Amino acid sequence: MEFNIRLAANRKSRAVLPSDKTMHQVNPGDLISKDSGYMRGHGTYFDVDEGKILASVAGCVERVNKLICVRPLKTRYIGEVGDVVIGRITEVGNKRWKVDAHTVLDSVLLLSCVNLPGGELRKRSEEDERMMREYLSEGDLISAEVQTVYSDGHLSLHTRSLKYGKLGQGILVKVSPSLVKRCKNHFHNLPCGVTVILGNNGYIWICPLQSNEGAEGGFMQRLDPISEQEREAMVRMRNSILCLAQYKMMLYDTSAYYAYEASSQYQLYEMLKPEAMQNIVNMTRQRIETEM
Repeated sequence: MEFNIRLAANRKSRAVLPSDKTMHQVNPGDLISKDSGYMRGHGTYFDVDEGKILASVAGCVERVNKLICVRPLKTRYIGEVGDVVIGRITEVGNKRWKVDAHTVLDSVLLLSCVNLPGGELRKRSEEDERMMREYLSEGDLISAEVQTVYSDGHLSLHTRSLKYGKLGQGILVKVSPSLVKRCKNHFHNLPCGVTVILGNNGYIWICPLQSNEGAEGGFMQRLDPISEQEREAMVRMRNSILCLAQYKMMLYDTSAYYAYEASSQYQLYEMLKPEAMQNIVNMTRQRIETEM
């Protein structure tokens, strides 16, 4: 049996490049601005005595025109209508499923808000209620879209589009929701041969390339064996995403694919070593900045 021991004297110190020169990190109570003309957003509060805007959470300062806010580095997911989320079924109830979507309260998926197998559209019957556990049971992973955000914070989901539904064979990666960049599309077939679903709730799904996804209304799953090449691509993508998340870099299709390509010089078991992670993140940031 071989052991790989890294001595402190052999470690190479590599500075991680900043992802945004205009963005700075703050801790709770740190000064953000003395300008009273700014509007206070999430993660900030106003000190009346000193007339300053201070941070109420640890995170990165963001300014949009005169609105100033702090994006937390680590937080629970706060849903918005239209968000793509990945969740796990926790309970089958009366005409609804409870879903763990990394929120404070469980989310709800109503029977009337899912496509039946084959994409059939019709009114739900008593027979459909009896077959709910055959459609989705406890422990199943699903992709869905946020339909409604209630005042108490819990979400109502739907899978009416054929691209949503039950997830089959793949890898689930959990990161902070604040690291997932909001984009127009969160379903990506990447050139490396994997499909990545970037959930706004911080749950990321990696699976073999899907060519006919949703053909059966989200219930048809690929159950044939996955080749060794596909498994290696999935694991490499998973490790690449963990590298980016470790250094608080925004996750979207371009950054994930660039990190995947930057990791080609490492074996899978080497990618999560600190020196390799820093090198992968540095190369990814350099490539993104040169193309901006």
